[in-house]
Amino acid sequence: MRVAEPWDDYQLLDSGNGQKLERYGRVRLVRPEPQAMWAPADPALWRDADARYEGSDEEDGRGRWSERLPEFAVDCGPARMLCRISTNHHTGLFPEQRPHWDEAAAALAGADAPEVLNLFGYTGAASLVMAAAGARVTHVDASKKAIQWAKENQAASGMEDAPIRWICDDATKFAAREVRRGRRYHGILLDPPKFGRGPKNEVWNLFDDLPKLVDDVAGLIAEDARFVILTAYAIRASALSFGRLLAEALGDRGGAVEAGELALREASGRLLPTSMFATWRP
Repeated sequence: MRVAEPWDDYQLLDSGNGQKLERYGRVRLVRPEPQAMWAPADPALWRDADARYEGSDEEDGRGRWSERLPEFAVDCGPARMLCRISTNHHTGLFPEQRPHWDEAAAALAGADAPEVLNLFGYTGAASLVMAAAGARVTHVDASKKAIQWAKENQAASGMEDAPIRWICDDATKFAAREVRRGRRYHGILLDPPKFGRGPKNEVWNLFDDLPKLVDDVAGLIAEDARFVILTAYAIRASALSFGRLLAEALGDRGGAVEAGELALREASGRLLPTSMFATWRP
């Protein structure tokens, strides 16, 4: 278990009845969370929510926000993330990922101009943290909107000169081309969705396409690589499955594979599981 503890600009205040109450700076949001099957610890906290998402947590689910809120910023270490509520329940930030960002940044300490590849990079939090740690980052996402949002986060963070390549491309095609080019990276992060589409309408299915992508990731690891971090939000899978996949792909490299769950700690001390992970370290 890797637990994201609260920090100044983010806290999981409470959870229960299939929802979570979060604080982003001074903004309080209620969002769906199917794994919160218990009762809220403090129902009174929920009365002061600024907005609630009413509907499914699925990407294509029908739902709406009770209020339209202006953009709000959240500091995550060196990164300043511009959060927004729009047509789905996401805000542009996955706070539960912070333990991985901090771990990866620490792993890069002492490396000489390390290269990091961030696949399915979304709005760029991990890319900005890696760049602040001294890495040259290649950030890949299939969404032009997400890439533009990530660039806005780069500017908000005061990191306009950070060595980040923003690439709008299908992650599987990009990784395969990088293998053919003989590129190598000191760290690779991948956070694939369950289902998705590339910029040319390429179809992504986690269970069908992840094994080949992980094989390509294994071919992109430098001799002195520091980490591979895989996260997934697919509920009908097991962390053991993702750990075994990574272990077999990187078996000839030695090192250690760890698999488990990411969780958020709420104000009451309870843990809310959010996703699965598998990591490789030399």
